[in-house]
Amino acid sequence: MSIYPYFRVAEGKMDEFKALCEQFVSVTRQEPKCLYYGFSFNGADVHCREAYEDAEGLLAHLANVGALLNEALRIAQVTRLEVHGLAEELAKLTEPLSRLAPIYFTLEYGIRRNDE
Repeated sequence: MSIYPYFRVAEGKMDEFKALCEQFVSVTRQEPKCLYYGFSFNGADVHCREAYEDAEGLLAHLANVGALLNEALRIAQVTRLEVHGLAEELAKLTEPLSRLAPIYFTLEYGIRRNDE
C-alpha cells in the first residue's frame, strides 16, 4: 500500500511546514508496518512518499499522525491524494478515507525485491 499526498504550503509558512515534516518523520519512524516515508519539495509544493505493508498499516499511520496532519492542514492544502495497492487492500480503505476523496490506483503488475 502506498499513499501519495501532495500539499501546497501557504506563502510564508514553509519553515513551519518543514518543522512539522520533521515531527511526522519522527513519529512515523516508530510504526512497524511503514516501509518508507519521506518528503520532497518543489517551491510551495510538497510531496510525501510513503508505503505500508497493508491497509491496516496505512490506517494505523493516519491515526498516529492525526494531530500533526490537522496542524499541517492549517497552513497547507492537499492538492492531490493518490492511494495505490492491491484491490482487496484498497477496498478496506474506501470508507475510512472517504472524507479525504483520494484517487485510487489498483496494482495489477509488478515485482517486489523481497518476493520469494
